[in-house]
Amino acid sequence: MAGCSSLTSPAALAAPHPPPPCHFRPRTRAWRNRASPVPTTCHHQFQAPTNRYYQSSATTSRSSAESGQSTTTTGNSSKPSSRKKVTLKLMYLEINTWVWEVQQHGGGEARPLRVLVDPIAAGNLDFGMPWLYDGAKKHPSVRAMGVDDLLATTGQPDVLLLTSGLDDHCHARTLARLSAMEPDLPVVAAPSAERVLAALPAPSFRRVTYLAPGQSAAVDDRFHLLAAPGPVQRGFSRNPPNYGPLQKRPENAYVLFAAAGDGNDDGDGTTGGGEGLIYYEPHCVYDRRFLGRKNRVRAKVVITPVVKQLLPGNLAVVSGQEDAVKLARLLDARHVVPMNNGDLDAGGLLAGVISTRGTAESFKAMMAESLPEVRVHDATPGVPLCLDL
Repeated sequence: MAGCSSLTSPAALAAPHPPPPCHFRPRTRAWRNRASPVPTTCHHQFQAPTNRYYQSSATTSRSSAESGQSTTTTGNSSKPSSRKKVTLKLMYLEINTWVWEVQQHGGGEARPLRVLVDPIAAGNLDFGMPWLYDGAKKHPSVRAMGVDDLLATTGQPDVLLLTSGLDDHCHARTLARLSAMEPDLPVVAAPSAERVLAALPAPSFRRVTYLAPGQSAAVDDRFHLLAAPGPVQRGFSRNPPNYGPLQKRPENAYVLFAAAGDGNDDGDGTTGGGEGLIYYEPHCVYDRRFLGRKNRVRAKVVITPVVKQLLPGNLAVVSGQEDAVKLARLLDARHVVPMNNGDLDAGGLLAGVISTRGTAESFKAMMAESLPEVRVHDATPGVPLCLDL
């Protein structure tokens, strides 16, 4: 697909953007998973889903204040006449930051869903310990983009998505600025992010939903999000409010689904009674059993690292390469969008001991051999990548 010059037109950016309604509805059934419930309170209206793949139990949720080519794919097919066309615009802003714009065509949809993911737009990435690690974005235009510039360039997000409570996903300086500007922005976050979000200065985000792996929430009548298992947090942090040993809690992957009954239900290979559009996990760490036999999750687009990052002793911080190929096969993907979240101007003691294994080109060669029907797309930082699904 041809690249897009911007996520929204100048005219659209200039037009006032009303705050999105409170659409998040924690689902009243849990996906099959091994996560234990996290007791919380919720003031949203519950809505029961219709899904033959999971069993009934309570969900975990909390509200905090009150350029590629058309492809063929193996696997399941649906009726072309009933499926709505979807256009994705994916803008990579380095490290783990993305802006997704999801536009359904047909049925009178007036505007796309815009999702802001793991934003870092206020200084460097340093985990509160710049002497140990201090990473800056490489592209000058992306590095210079503050929170104000981010919103002006990409437009008002409809939802903020946080995969973890660690600084490279839940960047406190960025979130403090963003929450001051948009306190009513709906947030979907991993439970490990709660301490960071709770410590933000007022006015902090007032509409937060925490999803443990296996739980899901409706974004609006068109889309819902499923949290899937990612890596487990380990280590020690001096970044307030996370001083001390980090609790071993799973980080989240997310799958964005088109809602069932909206012309997007494959009915034979996607979980949740809807069509999996995007799978995102920024470490290429995943639970094959959860995604595979237990829930049969499918996603047309997989966003994942493909270059491995290793600490001494061959300890993987970020996976990729053959693991990314297996992930694309597992999810029956049509498109893979690599993210190079280790490509930073980095300093500090830790920067000198992190090594990489594999390249984007070696990953493409693996894909060409193993999954030639799947397209691999390069995401240039700051330039939207457009995909028609």
